[in-house]
Amino acid sequence: GVQDSKLGGEIQSRFKEVKVEAGAKVAEVVRGIRAHFEKFVDALREGDLEKAQLGLAHSYSRSKVKFNVHKSDNMVIQAIALLDQLDKDVNTFAMRVREWYSWHFPELYKIVPDNVAYSRLVSVIRSKSSLLPSNVAKPDPAEDDAQRARIADVVKDPQIARDVVDAARSSMGADIGEIDLINIHLFATRVVKLAEFRANLQVYLHTKMSTVAPNLGALLGDTIGARLIAHAGSLTNLAKYPASTVQILGAEKALFRALKTKGKTPKYGLLFHSTYIGRAKAKNKGRISRYLANKCSIASRVDCFADGSEGVDVFGVKLREQMEERLRFYESGATPRKNIDVMVEAGKLAEVRERELGGEEEEVEVKTPKKDKKDKKSSKDDSSRDKSKKSKKD
Repeated sequence: GVQDSKLGGEIQSRFKEVKVEAGAKVAEVVRGIRAHFEKFVDALREGDLEKAQLGLAHSYSRSKVKFNVHKSDNMVIQAIALLDQLDKDVNTFAMRVREWYSWHFPELYKIVPDNVAYSRLVSVIRSKSSLLPSNVAKPDPAEDDAQRARIADVVKDPQIARDVVDAARSSMGADIGEIDLINIHLFATRVVKLAEFRANLQVYLHTKMSTVAPNLGALLGDTIGARLIAHAGSLTNLAKYPASTVQILGAEKALFRALKTKGKTPKYGLLFHSTYIGRAKAKNKGRISRYLANKCSIASRVDCFADGSEGVDVFGVKLREQMEERLRFYESGATPRKNIDVMVEAGKLAEVRERELGGEEEEVEVKTPKKDKKDKKSSKDDSSRDKSKKSKKD
């Protein structure tokens, strides 16, 4: 009895005299053996089987982690996931600050459209009465200039600072208590810190992408390249995907819906956010998407499998130049360069860059001198003469 039907069929084909059975009965017997295995083997103590299973699971997990050469791509996946989450959270919290503070100073909502700048202003102004002149009957110009300068340090625009001060003096907002202002101030400060953390995280992502996938980042940008890696699961998985799969990554729902309803399949997924597709005309978007997916596939494979490619983005820069040439070709008909010529040029530049970055030392290849055709012919003639002489002697 064999549990695997394919293995049973192979055994039956090799050994005709052996009767092999592989079905539901055999599977049930094997299940019973596994359930009562400790009773069948006397040397096996209670708990040994669980320990063996746990050890096998740990060994398998360790081997999978070791197989992933580019372990840093996990950092890229976590960073882009956190970045997307922070974008949503900062926008949500900033809108809450706007709604909350608008009860006190509603005119500020339209004067300062940027969410982070608005939150900074809220933490600086606190109460709109702080922008009122100390002497309403005789306003002091120096005091007005100081208040405008304080606002201009945040918004970086003197005209907006002047508008904020003027609006505060004629505001229709309601007065709120000190405790409410303290809570709004604390919340606005937290939003500003989240925005600063998001900016630092963007720098961290750029640093990681420059190390893990420099060519993909140079071609698509850090954010889109990281999203592709995260959607594929790892840089290795992305490198193994064909260009057709890379093209529709992120549009799986639309693809299966189109297959189910027999409609048109999507032309692009995550690649839609690339600037190349946005710059192309409507009739050329599908072509550019297909061409871009092809270049992304090449860039990811270079990043994943090329030796000594860490920090070298030469191929990504050259692929980006090819994308620009392809866009010009669709617009004006200018003939782009051949791919083989661009790749040869990129290979030479990559070698130079690796030497500059202190990469691997050049391996000096000892080339054996090739024989000329004349020398080969003369050696053949000499050998044929020797054979004829030996035959005559015999």
